Amino acid sequence: MRLPISTYRLQIRESFDLHKAAGIARYVHDLGADWLYFSPLLKAEDGSDHGYDVTDHSLIDPARGGAAGLDAASAAARALGLGILIDIVPNHVGVQTPAQSVWWWDLLTHGQASRFAEAFDVDWEFGGGKLRLPVLGDASDDTGEQGELDKLTITKGELRYYDNRFPIAPGTADDGATPVEVHARQNYELMNWRRADAELNYRRFFAVNTLAGIRVETPWVFDESHVEIVRWISEGLADGLRVDHPDGLADPAGYLDDLATATGGTYVLVEKILEGEERLPSSWATAGTTGYDALADIDRVMVDPDGRAALDALDSKLRDQSEVVSWTDLIHGTKRGIADGILCSEVLRIERDLGRAVDEVTAAEGSEISRTADALAELLACFPVYRSYLPLGLEHLHEASDLAKRHRPELAEEIDSLLVVLSDAEHPAAIRFQQTSGMVMAKGVEDTAFYRYTRLGSLTEVGADPAEFSIDVAEFHHRQQMRQASFPASLTTLSTHDTKRGEDVRARINVLAEMPDEWEATLGQLREQVPLGDGPLEVLLWEAIVGAWPASRERLHAYAEKAAREAGDSTTWTAPSEDFEQRMHALIDSAFDNPRVTELIEGFLAQITAAGWSNSLSAKLIQLTAPGVPDVYQGSELWETSLVDPDNRRAVDFDLRQLYLVAIDGGVLPEIDETGAAKLLVVARALRLRRDHQELFSRYAPLEAHGTAAKHAIVFDRGDVVTVATRLPVGLDRAGGWGDTTVILAGRPVVDVISGRVFDGGTIALSDLLDRYPVALLVPTDLLPDGAAR
Repeated sequence: MRLPISTYRLQIRESFDLHKAAGIARYVHDLGADWLYFSPLLKAEDGSDHGYDVTDHSLIDPARGGAAGLDAASAAARALGLGILIDIVPNHVGVQTPAQSVWWWDLLTHGQASRFAEAFDVDWEFGGGKLRLPVLGDASDDTGEQGELDKLTITKGELRYYDNRFPIAPGTADDGATPVEVHARQNYELMNWRRADAELNYRRFFAVNTLAGIRVETPWVFDESHVEIVRWISEGLADGLRVDHPDGLADPAGYLDDLATATGGTYVLVEKILEGEERLPSSWATAGTTGYDALADIDRVMVDPDGRAALDALDSKLRDQSEVVSWTDLIHGTKRGIADGILCSEVLRIERDLGRAVDEVTAAEGSEISRTADALAELLACFPVYRSYLPLGLEHLHEASDLAKRHRPELAEEIDSLLVVLSDAEHPAAIRFQQTSGMVMAKGVEDTAFYRYTRLGSLTEVGADPAEFSIDVAEFHHRQQMRQASFPASLTTLSTHDTKRGEDVRARINVLAEMPDEWEATLGQLREQVPLGDGPLEVLLWEAIVGAWPASRERLHAYAEKAAREAGDSTTWTAPSEDFEQRMHALIDSAFDNPRVTELIEGFLAQITAAGWSNSLSAKLIQLTAPGVPDVYQGSELWETSLVDPDNRRAVDFDLRQLYLVAIDGGVLPEIDETGAAKLLVVARALRLRRDHQELFSRYAPLEAHGTAAKHAIVFDRGDVVTVATRLPVGLDRAGGWGDTTVILAGRPVVDVISGRVFDGGTIALSDLLDRYPVALLVPTDLLPDGAAR
């Protein structure tokens, strides 16, 4: 198995296809990355920018360059010695446009007689033999759902509802029947979109009705959905795979075993979020995760613990309450809201899997659920991690049971009864409960609570625990040693296509923990200028503006709308508040149109920008040199100031980056400024050293700084490479700089491959080492030929 040393993630889509990826392979190589890392490539919904809505497993998306594009990209990579990692999507397919989704169209046409009926996870009995499709809009009069069905037409042998197209089963429209009558004869039922919450009868990806889950645990489904993927490996077009959302699968471990068998044990990563001290099962056929766990560790060591009390107090003030909000209580409520709301249909499906007859189960929207469903929803709300992997993880089920009974003692008997069944790894209800708990966690935490828990926005990031405010350097070292010992080939990352904020937005927001009083004063003045009436959301929006500035008006408006609707306190996706959203958008406009607001923003930025850049460079060097396989998300070798998707999938100016790289290779040492060229310097020097001298990165050992400012340094030894990075730069500056602080190395000369300067071995003053950049990467001079890694 070939292992990557580092990766460079590219979002492949129509505007940047595989042919264009081939065209920048030389730049990626020159930057120092070892593998190209592609987003999903299989045929997806027309216009899809992400590729996770696969519609045809048998071919590479022509819009993404097709088979010829992958051939070209692979050839370009091979010519430069680069490997290729490709993202794959085993859990679900895109069904937004049924006519494009090969398997789904056949299912709609033939129903349970379709050869693909076994591929989809459909409860036919609950649907009365039909697949329920929540596509009908709300009637503008009192005709309701029937009024919308009356808008059906038959065009070119298909049922049409506005732009939606559906097949007509053979022999069901030959007698002059009306469209409504033809619809009644089909294998599917078109229903109002609001009924999906409780009455849907097919498994989805989270709560996305247009992504239907497939049963990849069925051998032929695995084979047919992976035939093209296996070809990439067997024909040498790719070297590794990134598995999206394994938690949605019935048997993740079994799936990974099947994938290893089919691909000859190729390098595989899983997109798995670990909670707290949770560890990836060591029995899984995977090299590790996609790196959110590393992201959380690096962010937390850059946050000043002394800022916690002031930010907690500010958060309570913004909520008009005296007590600090409890993260645990908050997510219990948001998760329970998801289980009772948009994922209620999944809860009721588990209840039916327990063996109750369909006509015994209450499913109508707004009705009172049974005690069994109530207990199931409470267990899901109390589940401490994304899911268990029975027989592994029984302790999580028992933890959820204990917490659920404390919340709802009147359900104790029902919960105890459920525990017996949900502990049985073979029981359908237990399997589905495992698949569902991750959905509830993702929607209740990432997509709701992350937008409500706003004391410091950088803490609410995918894979992180916002209740953990910060960690000290000793704890950071411990976590890196654990990674080195357990999954040394696991990916590490700071930005992805899924992160809520780009790495440099978070780095700047982290500075607020060092300046909570100044932040509170500025925030108060901003709120006076543009009151919104939702304190937690206001701080979230102002943090986004400050963190991403300068950002375009359009980007910030899009972020505000998504953040506010995801939070769901003052407006929602399903019932937007026009009045509130007008005021919210006025807040965004004020940053550009109100001179006083602009002055406040720019004045505060003058206080924090340099510290944010210091945090950025330190976090990046740590990520690139710590244990694991570092991934550089497209374009993030310059400042990465994106916000939540789709903002983080914007086009990248590779021409500019190539120009900067040429200048750096010509001897330029960039200033730390708005261009971000200094970050590219750090990235290139670190990636090249790691690629060209992998033997120097053989272990992980913490090193201590000594002196009055020692707590501001993070130092570790990778074997024959020493990383030195700065933390808490505001406090460092207020203390008068590094002063007498030193780091002690072996007694031979070392070169800082970032600045190119040589230092005598032994005791090195950090005031000298870090006088130009807040980071250094030290290698003994006798181990590097002249110019190596530069």
